Amino acid sequence: MALPDRVIESWLAATGGTLFIFFPFFGENSLALGAMTALFFGFALLFLFRIRDIADAAREVAYATLAFFYIPFLLMHLVLLRQTPYGVQWLFVIMLIVMTSDSAAYYTGCAFGRHKLYPLVSPKKSIEGSLGGVVGSIVGTLLARYTFFPQLTLTDALVTAIFIGILGQTGDLFESLLKRSFGVKDSGTIFPGHGGVLDRLDSIIFAAPAAYYYVILFFKG
Repeated sequence: MALPDRVIESWLAATGGTLFIFFPFFGENSLALGAMTALFFGFALLFLFRIRDIADAAREVAYATLAFFYIPFLLMHLVLLRQTPYGVQWLFVIMLIVMTSDSAAYYTGCAFGRHKLYPLVSPKKSIEGSLGGVVGSIVGTLLARYTFFPQLTLTDALVTAIFIGILGQTGDLFESLLKRSFGVKDSGTIFPGHGGVLDRLDSIIFAAPAAYYYVILFFKG
């Protein structure tokens, strides 16, 4: 039996999550941590006092918590990355890695794919396609280095391509896992033929934190 719609919770989650992504623009990063804490408390109280079915309560709270951590919290790292030195260049690097990885994985998989990568989650993806995606990521970072981002060393280019490229593919698999769990083919209908907005962002959602922490911990500039 389908869970009853929670219109109030859905709108509050969408609004709160969208605002949360941009909190780092307002100064201290502790504000974002406080905002997430407040959002969790707010939704905990909302679910506590708006019980529909006690048997489904824990599952509904888990869905709401996952939604905040999966999309707003991870995407917030794009804003944090933008605030670092060479932040704009790094945002373009992420886009290049994701685009070149997706394209290379698709064409390599179509041409040479023989061994399934993870059929339980994504039956069409192959190991060959995944490896082709990593090679595509390397091409993307090298393109960035020799065009608009000379501060990127060869080591930076190779490490970030492999690290972010693999995590980007993992993000794609994770989103496929969620869709299969919910029994849906696409995450939305805004982009016909592309599976929805989330299908366009799934790789970036995982790539953004990886790029940000690499930059603050290892990138010398």
